[in-house]
Amino acid sequence: MDSQSRTLSILVVDDKLSVQQLLNDFLTSHNCSVVSASNGVEALQIIKQSKPDLVLLDIMMPLMDGYALLDKIRENSQLPVILISAKQEEQDIVRGFDHGADDYIIKPFRMQELLARIKAVLKRSNHGFTHNDQLIAGPLSLDITRNELRAEDEVIDVTKAECALLKQLMQSVESAVNKAEISCSLIEQGFSGSESTLKIHVRNLRKKLEPSTKGQVEIESVFGIGYRLKVIGS
Repeated sequence: MDSQSRTLSILVVDDKLSVQQLLNDFLTSHNCSVVSASNGVEALQIIKQSKPDLVLLDIMMPLMDGYALLDKIRENSQLPVILISAKQEEQDIVRGFDHGADDYIIKPFRMQELLARIKAVLKRSNHGFTHNDQLIAGPLSLDITRNELRAEDEVIDVTKAECALLKQLMQSVESAVNKAEISCSLIEQGFSGSESTLKIHVRNLRKKLEPSTKGQVEIESVFGIGYRLKVIGS
């Protein structure tokens, strides 16, 4: 990405050759080695053979679409994947994160924005969390070093971004945390801090926490402020 960093290997998966060429020209000019694939089947073989550092993945493709490929990748790998798609409905973005995407960029996009997103995802992937804290809130325990969330003995599957968000809320249990503060913290850790993305992460966490904690822990919306993690019972 810059003159002092090693050459990064990026796999571009898109069925449009014009998009492949555009991304190849831009990324190679920023010290990246680019390989392209036109569908998920071809991309899967490249991933197995060359092990890229990051994948830029379109959704609508023949043979195997982006969601299916992402599922295959997540079976045994945390390879950073950024979905790039013209699909811009909220349910499409939610579905992307549900399948394990590290970020989601809507076409058309600005190249410098793409570059910033790539840097953020790679920073998050390479460094992650370094604290040894284990946070407790009611039946919930969050192991930050392992990005592992448990409700007593049950492991709750959360993304890295959800883990980062929940960490903030668990550090201020029963207190409202400002939405802007949460967004800034997520951005500092290499995640997207946009309000729409934050809402998606909160909604996904609510869906995951409710059945696992049997309603003992809730993420409340605090009007005009942000969110609060509330422990209802033990």
